Amino acid sequence: MEISKCCLLLLVASSLSYIVCSTTVSHDGRALIIDGQRRVIFSGSIHYPRSTPEMWPDLIRKSKEGGLDAIETYVFWNGHEPRRREYNFEGNYDLIRFLEEVQNAGLYAILRIGPYVCAEWNYGGLPVWLYKIPGMQTRTDNQPWKDEMQNFTTLIVDKVKEERLLATQGGPIILLQIENEYGNGDIEIRYGEAGHRYINWCANMAESLVSDVPWIMCQQSDAPQPMINTCNGFSGCDGFTPNNGNSPKIWTENWTGSFKIWGSPHPHRPVEEVAFQVARFFQSNGTVQNYYMYHGGTNFGRTSGGPYIATSYDYDAPLDEYGNIRQPKWGHLKELHASVKLMEKALTYGEVVEDHLGNGLTITKFSGDGIVPGCFLSNQNSTVDATISFQGTNYFLPAWSVSILPDCKKEVYNTAKVKTQTSIMVTKKDNAGDQSKDLRWSWKPERLHDSAKGFGNSFTVNKLLEQKTTTVDASDYLWYTTNVEVSKKESFTLSVSTTGHILYAFVNGRLVGSEYATGGTYNFIFERKVTFKPGKNQISLLSATVGLSNYGAFYDNTPVGIVGGPVKLIGKNNTILDLSESNWSYKIGLDGEVRKLQLDEERWYSGVIPTKRPFTWYKTTFQAPLGSEPVVVDLLGLGKGEAWVNGNSLGRFWPNFTANPDGCKQCDYRGNFQTNKCQTACGEASQRWYHVPRSFLKRGEPNTLTLFEEAGGDPNQVNFQTVTVGTACTSAGEGDALSLSCQGGRTISSVDFATFGEPDGTCGDYESGGCGSDEAVAILKDACLGRESCSIKISDTIGTSCAKLASPRKLVGQVTCS
Repeated sequence: MEISKCCLLLLVASSLSYIVCSTTVSHDGRALIIDGQRRVIFSGSIHYPRSTPEMWPDLIRKSKEGGLDAIETYVFWNGHEPRRREYNFEGNYDLIRFLEEVQNAGLYAILRIGPYVCAEWNYGGLPVWLYKIPGMQTRTDNQPWKDEMQNFTTLIVDKVKEERLLATQGGPIILLQIENEYGNGDIEIRYGEAGHRYINWCANMAESLVSDVPWIMCQQSDAPQPMINTCNGFSGCDGFTPNNGNSPKIWTENWTGSFKIWGSPHPHRPVEEVAFQVARFFQSNGTVQNYYMYHGGTNFGRTSGGPYIATSYDYDAPLDEYGNIRQPKWGHLKELHASVKLMEKALTYGEVVEDHLGNGLTITKFSGDGIVPGCFLSNQNSTVDATISFQGTNYFLPAWSVSILPDCKKEVYNTAKVKTQTSIMVTKKDNAGDQSKDLRWSWKPERLHDSAKGFGNSFTVNKLLEQKTTTVDASDYLWYTTNVEVSKKESFTLSVSTTGHILYAFVNGRLVGSEYATGGTYNFIFERKVTFKPGKNQISLLSATVGLSNYGAFYDNTPVGIVGGPVKLIGKNNTILDLSESNWSYKIGLDGEVRKLQLDEERWYSGVIPTKRPFTWYKTTFQAPLGSEPVVVDLLGLGKGEAWVNGNSLGRFWPNFTANPDGCKQCDYRGNFQTNKCQTACGEASQRWYHVPRSFLKRGEPNTLTLFEEAGGDPNQVNFQTVTVGTACTSAGEGDALSLSCQGGRTISSVDFATFGEPDGTCGDYESGGCGSDEAVAILKDACLGRESCSIKISDTIGTSCAKLASPRKLVGQVTCS
């Protein structure tokens, strides 16, 4: 695909010439216009910090092969400016390299600067140091905020301009975004008139930086011109109308699934439902559609928004967390993209005529002079299949499906008729080297006693401080320590009101209790009976977070920690001693964090290691698994903490937080999708497998895994495995080709099931049905055994033993890859 046109510029003064490739980007009410042509654009979100630079080319290549025209990403302010005016554009924050990889692949880019991003990202992408600036109020008509937001936005725009990455400079960027979801729900309303002024300021500021590439504002119904307001959601974008007649219809976020939550089952969105909504969007004059996410990736480090977002950001995307192709989602959508592209001219230039037949049935025709017409036949009934008679031909439409007829004669695609292979991914130990069950561990205790006794405290004030603004997000942990004097041995109830996610209480260096926030309510009162000795007694409270809030009006003002308390001692006869304004000293982070034990190679204890012991550091070495398949570490058996490989953080782990056992049932794709509709892993660990990118590993020499275990677990179950296709299933009817493939050099080792007709059960669990299984198995064995992939053309000569089988005949097969 060409993304630009080239014009020759002559430098007469130096008698030199060079070619500058540029692309004009504009729009009207019908479509985005690129180099004078209205275009249909399929885009997909890939967030560069949620993968590694070594992964980017492969992810982008697979996206292009899946039929995408563009890659979309947010820009993550708190990753790029972790400290004020100290910038980071290295490693997986190398935004320019990422955009250049997109350009090298011949794709467009959509850059959503924000700089607020939401994205289930820690603090919505805002750096916490903003609150060190006097008078700061974010996302409103506030001068300190506007100064900082404009400074960062200008920085990003200047960077892409310097590297000539705007489309008009010959680069890939065809759309830019300012702000994000500000008009969603009642967010803007709650900011009042200052919010309206702020949105107008955003538009003017953005346009002053770049005026020759369009800007968008998603979920912003009052977006000022020339901003293009856009739609987000699982559904409903077919009925979305921009707020200006000159704005094209853009779907910024078509959620391909959803994020994983600690303590919840895994959500899955069936590809039939995704495809249905995409087809309906283009049937209703849509022009740019972006999948959120096309590759979700991993929340490395402490980047997940919280306190509920898991480390995996797989999102049930067409490319899974590790970069594998997820089938049938990737393949079925690829066929959809190709089908829609066949009628691009009709969709963007043709006149539209709709015929509503009743009961959710609609025929939409796009046609015009000199244009090959294109048609959509849709059945929006979620329960009843239908047959539509159109231009003398009958077309069968399953419930909740759309058929695409690029020439208004032949159906080339139906959203509910999936012909792509289904792949069941498995973890395998066979390529994991010698370390799978023989890891030798060493350990170190976290120096709790020292911290609980106040050693290392850095400052003292007479109040209980808010946690995130005290730590400036340098750690999940903050120590609060004070002293109390009593004249004799006495018992009290220690009462602590906290908005932290976890609280540990120590008296005189001894842990007296802990409590986790439950049920999504991060505001609780911790109470424990404690006994004080005569004289001075020390109370130390360790508050822990699991990510900072990332969404909603004034979300950034959500308090964290023991801010204000109260912290009280309740004695006999309910006498109360309020310690909230006592002399409190503070220490940011754990001792092991300060000493960077994940990088420490010396003085670890060996021999028999303690297990089920909270606040313990563990370390082991291992060999990198062989091959090129993605690597994961199985942390089942551990409690809660953080993991590192060779000093690179894999993110927070919490495998002892199990999902509710209820809520998983047979999935029906029909009807608008909700996150609790199709779930798996009920009653299991919210997350068990943690991605270890190959670029984190050293080949041929020992690698180091370091774990910080907060809750108490057993590292002896930890092992490394690779992720690959284990089982593959597909089906094809007469005139089509049945295709099967493995990955990573693995081959088809067995044919486990084959039949003509419709079998009982589903992929991985076929039982019986159809006919001629012996003949079908023989055909698949002959074509597929020992091969990494195979393809069989289905003809009417196949299935001679099934003469009575209704036409069109269908071949179904299931194989194992090893």
